[in-house]
Amino acid sequence: MQVTPEATVTFPVSERASKASADWISAIPDFVAFAVGLAVAWWGGWAAGDLVWSLWLASLVVGYATIVWTIGQPAAVLAIAAWRARNDPTSIQRAVVVIWALILLGAGFMLAFFTVHFGGFHYVHSSILLSFFPIDASGVVNRHWPSMAIYAEIFRRYWVFLPAAFLSHRAAFLRMPLALNDKPSLQSIAAGRKPRDIFGEPYRNVMRMHGLIFFFFLAHFTGLESFGVYAVIYAVYFFPWRLVRT
Repeated sequence: MQVTPEATVTFPVSERASKASADWISAIPDFVAFAVGLAVAWWGGWAAGDLVWSLWLASLVVGYATIVWTIGQPAAVLAIAAWRARNDPTSIQRAVVVIWALILLGAGFMLAFFTVHFGGFHYVHSSILLSFFPIDASGVVNRHWPSMAIYAEIFRRYWVFLPAAFLSHRAAFLRMPLALNDKPSLQSIAAGRKPRDIFGEPYRNVMRMHGLIFFFFLAHFTGLESFGVYAVIYAVYFFPWRLVRT
């Protein structure tokens, strides 16, 4: 009796090529963000310190916006589900009010926690960066502890980098951490990804920013500062690494 090998499911080469092509086409905004970010640096005549602070600001603003979205979107979904449940004959109005209060309390607690944790991390990081790349705010150069005047000056100088950074991290805001099914009830809520994976994304971006800042330090203190070096480092920041991983 002849034994036939197990059948394996394979995709045609043309189909795999088509999917890969579509993936790279979806990365066009990443290359646009790279071009915009590089053009901003060139137009502003930025040196290593400017590039470091632009990455720090992008990490803080985009990362915190991601955290707010990750907390706020599920809270809004839960609130909508509770509001729809008020017309359910089996629901109790007092229970709906309690659910709303719990949603607000939980979202407020999580937002406060990550504000202190994420914001505190960037505060300490900025105090270290000031020792190497001081910021002149109101005629005073501060090399120690940052102040609100320092942060206002950083934002004034480098906010132009933020649109490119948001475009590069657009996937975080297109993703729905929590979604409703067709049935308008509290039981219809289905989680998408694990919370630790969702909340870990801003911190992963921080780690990538740390690595790039290290290379900026290296280029600065070894005298290798040039627009070509900055372009390579920016390419690492904006490159769609998700396509390589998949």
